[in-house]
Amino acid sequence: MAASKIQALWNHPAGPKTIHFWAPTFKWGISIANIADFSKPPEKLSYPQQIAVTCTGIIWSRYSTVITPKNWNLFSVNVAMGATGIYQLYRKIQHDYFSEAQELPANE
Repeated sequence: MAASKIQALWNHPAGPKTIHFWAPTFKWGISIANIADFSKPPEKLSYPQQIAVTCTGIIWSRYSTVITPKNWNLFSVNVAMGATGIYQLYRKIQHDYFSEAQELPANE
């Protein structure tokens, strides 16, 4: 049973014998790096970088659902990219536009 599932994965049009498997697999590195940056102070985050990560994730998530063969590895990595990018943008916007407004009354 397990051997047949492994064989099916191996022979899948988006399986490990193709670039359709390896490109999204290595793309996970970007999402992992973005998750590692959750501990980075928000002032060190970059708007252009996080906008690029977010847009890439959203656009390619949609694309991965309409191509043939369906590439669920590509879909999942792009959902992760979009989600981590949105979260990082939220942190950056929260820091840049809302944390200072809360600090002003305390400084007066």
